[in-house]
Amino acid sequence: MATLLILFLPFLVSLFGQGGMAKMLTLLTSVLALLLSVREYGAVLPSVAGMIIALASVWERIRQRRMV
Repeated sequence: MATLLILFLPFLVSLFGQGGMAKMLTLLTSVLALLLSVREYGAVLPSVAGMIIALASVWERIRQRRMV
């Protein structure tokens, strides 16, 4: 259960962000990380890419809220 939470953490973070494309991309990278997790360190690259996308989405939402 904890492994699934860690693998889908980028998707959960992107839910606080803005934009549907970021949510779809982080869901895709989380599923890819889940599929590649059978190999040692196989899930690292999709997880890092998903977290970068999720954090960019959240940062954009914060930046737009500050401007208003």
